[in-house]
Amino acid sequence: MGKKTKIGRNALCPCKSGKKYKSCCLDSQNNNLHLKEEYQKKYNIILKEPYQIDGIKKSGKLLLSIMDEVENLLAPGLKTDDINTFVHEKIIKANAVPATLNYRGFPKSVCVSVNDVICHGIPGNLILKDGDIVNIDITPILNGFYADASKTFFVGTPTKDGQKIVNIARESLRRGIEIVKPNATLGDIGFAIQSYAEAQNCSVVRDFVGHGVGVKFHEPPQVPHFGEKDRGLKLVQGMVFTIEPMINLGKKDLYILKDKWTAVTNDGSLSAQFEQTILVTETGYESLTPFDL
Repeated sequence: MGKKTKIGRNALCPCKSGKKYKSCCLDSQNNNLHLKEEYQKKYNIILKEPYQIDGIKKSGKLLLSIMDEVENLLAPGLKTDDINTFVHEKIIKANAVPATLNYRGFPKSVCVSVNDVICHGIPGNLILKDGDIVNIDITPILNGFYADASKTFFVGTPTKDGQKIVNIARESLRRGIEIVKPNATLGDIGFAIQSYAEAQNCSVVRDFVGHGVGVKFHEPPQVPHFGEKDRGLKLVQGMVFTIEPMINLGKKDLYILKDKWTAVTNDGSLSAQFEQTILVTETGYESLTPFDL
């Protein structure tokens, strides 16, 4: 790697504006450095550098290619462990690592959550049947960079309740993402999701939240999917985190199975989730795991 050249204050700005560096981008770069140091020190948040963002994007591209292939597999009669085998082999073949495998004792390479399972479903002998909804949550580590996304799919012909909760969960994520821009707050994101979902007579799970991601699986900040406007941490350029609302058709309450992972709705109601990895840009946001919502 070549030696980094320091730009003189009176040199032409590298952005090619024709102005001197001191009158153009110097203040912006100083501000970015200040924010980086402040957010690292105060909140332990890593504002991502361009090379890190590029690495997360590449991991996201792999993730989405696998997700598309999984969607084509889904059909009544498929065993959830078959999904795990498929995802595991695809990740390994790409010279990547499945982040969930052995993470804090999680035994599989993907989370597969069916019907009333909110999240962290462990693939096994369960056989999918017509009318089920199934959330697939994939996190590959490619060249040291993590991308995290999930989708909820219909198996066979969807039920009326299945269609309702999946559509509301998808729209909840879309509304949350649209809030993201510098100087918005985490509370703004949560408010947008909560106010929409509850207006549809659904509930937002409180026990699980979005999170920073990129150089680790789970980084600060936590990103609640409920909240109040203008409350919580301000978003700044370079933050990368997931937004992943879990929306229940019934009440928000849940319990964890004896496997210590699988979260299930207390009332047996359906639950759906969509998730993307989001970058805060200079003027708004960019999804690093983009799919249509």
